Amino acid sequence: MAEQDQLQLVTFQLGNEIYGVDIFDVREIQRRQEVRPIPNAPPFIEGIFKLRKDIIPVINLHRRFHIPEPELSEEDRLLSGILILEIDRNKIGVLIDKVLRVVSIPHEKVQPPPEVFTGIGTEYIEGVVQQEDGYLIVLDVHRLFSPKELRQIERTIAR
Repeated sequence: MAEQDQLQLVTFQLGNEIYGVDIFDVREIQRRQEVRPIPNAPPFIEGIFKLRKDIIPVINLHRRFHIPEPELSEEDRLLSGILILEIDRNKIGVLIDKVLRVVSIPHEKVQPPPEVFTGIGTEYIEGVVQQEDGYLIVLDVHRLFSPKELRQIERTIAR
């Protein structure tokens, strides 16, 4: 199978679900670290942290998707982290419960999301891949935030 027929996904766990994002949207993965809260920020913004010369806003996907935050064991805490995504030329960090791995999925295995999807809105989902132990939810990071929300995030870190 040709490489262009494959979708390369960085996979991670959030709550009880497995998610994947296109590897080309991921700049890097950082260990979870202290994030400075921002007063009066939208509820889904956890805060900011400095990464080399950049100030990175950090989004809490649990709050964004209304998913309960699990109690992480010490081992799970070591595997949690921050995915640094590039969305419309903005670097945005998203908190994840557990970094998993990079997988190659044939494009034809990605199915449209079901009409009724628990947890997150289907507007954020590119598709779903059936796997042996459940399914993988493929997120479209470019639809995670509206243009208005991206401007709000930019203003929040400019304070």
